[in-house]
Amino acid sequence: MSLIDLLPQARSLWTVWFFLVFLGVITWTLWPGRRRELEARGRIPLDDDQPQGGGRHGH
Repeated sequence: MSLIDLLPQARSLWTVWFFLVFLGVITWTLWPGRRRELEARGRIPLDDDQPQGGGRHGH
């Protein structure tokens, strides 16, 4: 058995591996305990862009 004979099996294993990684990332992202953290990160673009500690604009 040569490496050329193993190529189709290797391709299918890579497909399975990447599918499992994809499912892992989706599960990690949508896990219920992470909801508060993800909601806080999602509000970052909506927060005011006020400078902290007396910026140049004097707001």
